[in-house]
Amino acid sequence: MTEANVTIENKTGIHARPASVFVQTATKFKSKVQIKAKGKTVDAKSILMIMSMGLVKGTDITIVADGPDEAEAVKALKDLVLSKFGEE
Repeated sequence: MTEANVTIENKTGIHARPASVFVQTATKFKSKVQIKAKGKTVDAKSILMIMSMGLVKGTDITIVADGPDEAEAVKALKDLVLSKFGEE
């Protein structure tokens, strides 16, 4: 299992477009990928689950992956968050 902590930095948080990009990236990997935040853990390959978390700017999240390509999955998703989903 591989995990990384990252803070949501884009002004609008994770709304529909960034959630969609996050899910599209997560589904490229065979590993099980999850997001932990605010005491909840959700499937990072489900846009509805991600949207339900209400991830706003400043929220700390943990990206967790378990499987054959877990390290690559965590790195790709962390880099995506750090890039502010290309919004700024």
